[in-house]
Amino acid sequence: MIRTCPARSPLAHVVPAAAVIACLGSSALARSDDASPEEIGLKIALEARERGDGFGNFTARQTMLLRNKQGRESRRQLRVRVLEVPGDGDKSMFVFDEPRDVKGTAFLIHSHRDKADDQWLYLPALKRVKRISSSNRSGSFMGSEFAYEDMSAQEVERFSYRYLRDEPCGELTCTVSERVPVDRKSGYRRQLVWQDKDEFRVWKVEYYDRKDSHLKTLTLGNYQQYLDRYWQAGEMTMVNHLTGKSTVLTWTEYEFRTRLNDRDFTRTGLQRVR
Repeated sequence: MIRTCPARSPLAHVVPAAAVIACLGSSALARSDDASPEEIGLKIALEARERGDGFGNFTARQTMLLRNKQGRESRRQLRVRVLEVPGDGDKSMFVFDEPRDVKGTAFLIHSHRDKADDQWLYLPALKRVKRISSSNRSGSFMGSEFAYEDMSAQEVERFSYRYLRDEPCGELTCTVSERVPVDRKSGYRRQLVWQDKDEFRVWKVEYYDRKDSHLKTLTLGNYQQYLDRYWQAGEMTMVNHLTGKSTVLTWTEYEFRTRLNDRDFTRTGLQRVR
């Protein structure tokens, strides 16, 4: 049975994940009819993370399709590298190959569970590496509808959680949970997350801005399973409801457990990425 932790967030309806993880330990994954909505929401997030642990690293190709309100489109081609860091957040790198005006641009993320991520952007036209400050992470990533903070791994400890309900999502049944960023510099007040109950895959996320207006919706699909365990979405579509713009990320050519290591994810190495 999940015991109730005494610690509670200053926000009455959410519980800080880091505090509850310490309190609940592995028992957070046990089922209990007595669990509060906060404990159930955290339990779902922990289970999803546990199922995704152990992949080691992967590389992939990504197509970024930008579409404005009038339907005009532009495309970008990227390479993606991700390295798992046990006990901390993942390290990720995005390298732009096309079109020519962004070729060589590289974005590096060192995600963390218990502190703000480190993010750097290399701009070849300026031949310099720019650090992305915490206060700027709600800004657009390379003109897309994804913010810099959306590009980081969504670590469990970075949010507080509350389970809301179960509901159908296509042919599946999804849990709907609310998660609230712990970081006060986040561009979001809260997010609603739809995850299927069988594999804990994320199918939709609704983002609400600091004024609690529905800002964006992310939908995910074309999931494929790799190494007989890890589910990865083949398509992610972010729609901005205020501007009418959208961005579609299409993922292909996944390769897991390659020869990537820490040396492939350094700030000084950004300028040498090819």
